[in-house]
Amino acid sequence: MATDHATRRAAARGPHIPASITPVLLNRLAAQVSAGPNVARVTTNAPYTGAPLADLPVSTPADVEDAFIRARSAQKAWAATPIEERKRILLRYHDLVLARQEAALDLMQAENGKTRRDAFLEVVDIAITSRYYARNGAKYLNPRRRRGAIPLLTHTTELRHPKGVVAVISPWNYPLSMAASDAIAALMAGNAVVQKPDTQTALTALWSLELMHEAGLPADVWQMVIGRGSSIGGALMDNADYMMFTGSTATGRRIASDAGNRLIGASLELGGKNAMIVLDDADIEKAADGAVNACFPSAGQLCVSIERLYVAESIRDRFVAAFVARTEQLKMGAAYDYGIDVGSLTTPSQLQTVTEHVDDAVAKGATVLAGGTSRPDLGPLFYEPTILTGVSPDMTLHAHETFGPVVSIYSYRDVDEAVALSNSSPYGLNTSVWSRNGARGRAVAARLHAGTVNVNEAFAAAWGSIDAPMGGMGDSGLGRRHGADGILKYTEPQTVAHQRIQGFYPLARISPETWASLLSGALKIMRAAGMR
Repeated sequence: MATDHATRRAAARGPHIPASITPVLLNRLAAQVSAGPNVARVTTNAPYTGAPLADLPVSTPADVEDAFIRARSAQKAWAATPIEERKRILLRYHDLVLARQEAALDLMQAENGKTRRDAFLEVVDIAITSRYYARNGAKYLNPRRRRGAIPLLTHTTELRHPKGVVAVISPWNYPLSMAASDAIAALMAGNAVVQKPDTQTALTALWSLELMHEAGLPADVWQMVIGRGSSIGGALMDNADYMMFTGSTATGRRIASDAGNRLIGASLELGGKNAMIVLDDADIEKAADGAVNACFPSAGQLCVSIERLYVAESIRDRFVAAFVARTEQLKMGAAYDYGIDVGSLTTPSQLQTVTEHVDDAVAKGATVLAGGTSRPDLGPLFYEPTILTGVSPDMTLHAHETFGPVVSIYSYRDVDEAVALSNSSPYGLNTSVWSRNGARGRAVAARLHAGTVNVNEAFAAAWGSIDAPMGGMGDSGLGRRHGADGILKYTEPQTVAHQRIQGFYPLARISPETWASLLSGALKIMRAAGMR
């Protein structure tokens, strides 16, 4: 029966679904979904053409429950697996991702509609992430000596235990990065993972799962379920020991509330209305190039992309001219090679949002400097990279996230005003500062309300600095991925303190008054000796 589904999908393929995505591959990936044999099915469509792409089983709440039961059983053995063996599996996975990257690139483009160069950055991201946690996991997870209560007499150790089974809900915009990066850290920490990738880009997530199994991950340690959040989200929350969510702020608030009611931890990377500040001493040509790279990757469907551009009044005209010229030169299209600059939006609803935001702004007086229209001649979901000016607070896109290839340009008089404008949003995910003076740029960066700030870069410098935490402030979320935070959040810390010889209570032959005097004297000596 599955072969029939896949064959029909393949027969209906448009010209922009590569031959590498065969019925055999579609069947194999669909078989990775944790779902019963007689469940409903869902069809996804290729953004480039609108043609049917995948036919996937839809998991039920009972399927989710079953996945957690199997995951809990498998997690016990996985937690007991030596860290060195987990490391070897992640490094084999790293090698497989790089060796099989062409298949991943085809899947990401077919499901998401992004360009090949944007898809390739996801391959790079996952290779870096898997190598980092493989090579640094032991440092974070091994028992760690801590200073004891009484020097020499208290032996104190911090242990890190896995949470158990982590639920991961990942979005469609970065189908490999978001599907695999959080799971990698959770798995390295000894957890099992039950994940709900977005249905639109589930094939890429399932491909990643298949590679992890090939690398040596035992069965049931990482599982995937498919379905709408309204159907299976409750079962995920009810069974999870920790929740990792990437998506909208509105949904993140509900998950945070539910996690609080269950007294489990949650990490949430949510929306953003990210700003870029071009200081008056910026290299205009480099800043204009940077703005293109900041605003239009993945057709603007990137949590850390820029939607607000603040430019010093003294250089505004020159910067705008350079930025518009570069934007108008971008090549749009649907091709499975590296020759395209801007690809397609992913879903009809996203095209509708972008169109409504731009049309609303124009109707209320905004000026279009570049783009401003859809491109049905290229495909059903293409929208031109768009630059607006004259945007005012009464326009929807002034404060609300568009999540598309649209940016608004504003000017400012001095740095204090630029900082205030950047910080005026309730979001705080990512910002970018451009200056010829690195120290000045970093000083401005430190004043900005955002989890990551890039100086003379759009977002890749901070995102790629995987040894440092990445996440949002304010309405952009809670918790961090990457670095120590990115793996330790999936663990429960435990303090084991062994008291030897003498503790805080006096020996039987010493009076409490004498003991208090002796202990007070000891504390004064430790203070004078500079002990911490």
